[in-house]
Amino acid sequence: MKEMKNKEKQQTAAPKKRLSLKQREGMMGYLFVLPWIIGVLIFVLRPLAQSFNFALSRVKMTPKGREITFIGIQNFTQILQEDETFPTELAAYLVKTVMAVPIIVVFALIIALLLNAKIKGKGVFRLIFFLPVIIASGPVMAQLVSQGAGSIPAMNTSMIQSMIGFLPGFIVDAIMGLFENIVMYLWYSGVQILIFLAAVQKIDTSLYEAAKMDGGSTWECFWKITLPTIKPMTLLNVVYTIVYLSNNEQNTIIETIKNAMFGTTGSKGYGYASAMAWLYALIVTLLVIVFAAALALKKDVYAKKAKKYRKELKKQERLIKKIEKRGEQYEKQKAKRTAKAARAAR
Repeated sequence: MKEMKNKEKQQTAAPKKRLSLKQREGMMGYLFVLPWIIGVLIFVLRPLAQSFNFALSRVKMTPKGREITFIGIQNFTQILQEDETFPTELAAYLVKTVMAVPIIVVFALIIALLLNAKIKGKGVFRLIFFLPVIIASGPVMAQLVSQGAGSIPAMNTSMIQSMIGFLPGFIVDAIMGLFENIVMYLWYSGVQILIFLAAVQKIDTSLYEAAKMDGGSTWECFWKITLPTIKPMTLLNVVYTIVYLSNNEQNTIIETIKNAMFGTTGSKGYGYASAMAWLYALIVTLLVIVFAAALALKKDVYAKKAKKYRKELKKQERLIKKIEKRGEQYEKQKAKRTAKAARAAR
């Protein structure tokens, strides 16, 4: 009898829930990100807290060590009220980045679509476009820029400058700096090209075939299939481009912060430079948020319809389960009534 009861319990026991594909993919994603998270917790978090402490203090280097005196937000107010160069450089950085990011990302997308076409020697072309990422960095890039390799000789920059002369000085400088180093900015698109290329190659070709059968042109396929599908990768490339331009060797703000850190005047030093770095990090973060919001502003109509369809499908599944449960309960009650009637008849 006990064995029969145990068997009945095992049969009636609810089956263990298996993880869905989405949950398994999420776990694998966290597993891949785990080394980076460990690295941030061990190597980045403490220096970050120390830098914020420096930003709120006056730091003096003495033979006995560092002397840290808490002064609150005086470093920040001094930068915004008394510093003549840093706020202007921040404004120029904003204008230059807002102009450069779309150029780099759009150029990377165009090259990725061309490389995805059926052409001979794809690998060679990919290598050519990615080669500047490896070679043109650090001192090499500085030498190329100093020799004028970052600009197009045939471009008439003086005419452009005369056309935008009515704008404020820092905006003119930022725009002219972009045109004078246009080739250099296009060299920065190597990583973005590879990301876009990987995204485009993952699109299901049956979508294009179905669109062609319905009379869709190549232009329509690009706007209705390609662009919405690679939208997450577009956001990734925008964020990567902003961060890369912000930490680039050619960025004058990095040099300004470094000079302030080793400044000989008593008003500057590690604390002043840390405050400048935190202000710069805040501007970069706000810029990333603005670009991310701009890209996420218009949601895809097809994605909305697919989400609505999935919700309706889940509702139907829940309704079917409820009906099945009620049916099982009804069958059990019917079996009990039949058994009772049979016993009463005896």
